[in-house]
Amino acid sequence: MGQPLTPTAFVREMRPALRQAAAIARALEGRVENEPKPGETRAAKAALTIADTAAQEAILVPLFERWPELCIEAEEDTATAALFPRSGPALVVVDPIDGTLHSYLGRRGPYAVMAGLAIGERYEGGLVALPREGLLLDAARGEGACLAIGDHPPGPAQCDGSGSRVLVSPELPQPIRDALRAAGLEPKAAAGGAIAVAPALPGVRAGLRLAPGSGSISTRGRIGILIAREAGARALGAEGEPFPDDLSTPSRALVIAADGDPVLTELLAALNAA
Repeated sequence: MGQPLTPTAFVREMRPALRQAAAIARALEGRVENEPKPGETRAAKAALTIADTAAQEAILVPLFERWPELCIEAEEDTATAALFPRSGPALVVVDPIDGTLHSYLGRRGPYAVMAGLAIGERYEGGLVALPREGLLLDAARGEGACLAIGDHPPGPAQCDGSGSRVLVSPELPQPIRDALRAAGLEPKAAAGGAIAVAPALPGVRAGLRLAPGSGSISTRGRIGILIAREAGARALGAEGEPFPDDLSTPSRALVIAADGDPVLTELLAALNAA
């Protein structure tokens, strides 16, 4: 058994691993090719590079050293992933490069490196790194969110509700983008993990994500919502209802901005009018 597991300990102990994984992804950016996974029907889901597997191992190796009793939901099939048990006291969800196809290989906005600790079907701790921007955000439930820029120590993260930039899904339909622009907002494509923490990012006001087809926002795509909420954000679904706090309740959209920011109404109007 490893050291005692708490959300605070998880976030603290995994910060160096997320920094290392982000550094690996950034160092290999532009030097790796897509080697699609067999059996995936969507190109975005099939995208895979050696950067994905190397970054995942940078997260899983120290995680296994500290808490080998945990079970994991890892995006890639790597050697260390096979060492974890099928069940455990908590679940760790890992996405080594979120947005491989559009954001990492296609360079259409920020990609993300993510790890979340779920206990009882709810995230209690999470970390999201944006390697290209040199940012690392994390939070343990009830303790506020932290933001580290570059190699500097983390400090408090807070949504300020300023600016006009909105991070959106790369596949967001053009009519919704047009509606956002008509409202004076600036949509910018980003990976789902970046969208989830959007209002806590410097220079970004909000995030809007729509699941492909009739799908739902994924388990991995929800890691950053805890962080954003701890930074003062409000997360909503497509009809303006609170976004589910658990891992599995379906929601086809994520609308997120600082709590009390009127841009939430404008985002919902653009989403539903289009």
